[in-house]
Amino acid sequence: MQLHNLKPAEGSTKKGKRIGRGEGSGHGGTATKGNKGQQARTGYQSKIGHEGGQMPIQRRMPKRGFKNNNRIEYKVFNLGQLDFLIEKYEIKEFSLENLYINGLISRTDSVKILGNGELKSKIAFKINKISAKAKEAIEAAGSTIELI
Repeated sequence: MQLHNLKPAEGSTKKGKRIGRGEGSGHGGTATKGNKGQQARTGYQSKIGHEGGQMPIQRRMPKRGFKNNNRIEYKVFNLGQLDFLIEKYEIKEFSLENLYINGLISRTDSVKILGNGELKSKIAFKINKISAKAKEAIEAAGSTIELI
């Protein structure tokens, strides 16, 4: 096999439409653009969402809800998950850095711990937020908490 012998598989390629190259091509005359009108002219550009005078869909649909721009999204961990994660990833300190290194969160994530489940191991926590129930359970287990 050599470079000059290579060619695509049979039937895998088609010739492109040659538009506006005379009547013999089958695409002469109006060059598949229909008759007259703005869209048949050169330089035509349509705006995104324009529906030719019909009320656009983004204006036909009702407004719904509210989006709070100041909302902070947290990656949530429950107490019931922590023992498993500490064992599996051999975490000595439950911090953002260790969670990132082990691929549990991304670099910009914030972490919150919730109180669903039980914590058996004693470990230091350096996190962004914690619920009151989780804080009680962690302190009862003898662990330390540092909020960042």
